[in-house]
Amino acid sequence: ETQSSGIIEFRKDLELAIKGRHVLIVEDIVDSGQTLNALLERLRQREPASLRVCTLVDKSRARVADVQIDYAGFPMDDGFIVGYGLDWDEKYRDLADIFLVETA
Repeated sequence: ETQSSGIIEFRKDLELAIKGRHVLIVEDIVDSGQTLNALLERLRQREPASLRVCTLVDKSRARVADVQIDYAGFPMDDGFIVGYGLDWDEKYRDLADIFLVETA
């Protein structure tokens, strides 16, 4: 899919305590922010010393949840990208560069 389903499911929990530790969440793309918001809420309950977010791609125009991005590689308004670890249906993640997918 090129859009989020909006369903958030946590399948694994942390194995280490983060209370009093500095935590950096590294994300590939932040668009709606819904998943990240749920994760941040969950992690804040564990009382880290700090909690920051780093993302390669910041799609702030698509933002639904109010989340703070502390470090961003680059902004992107619209579109769907693949390559450099980003996939579409488990394909194209092995491309050496990032490409915009043209959909008809």
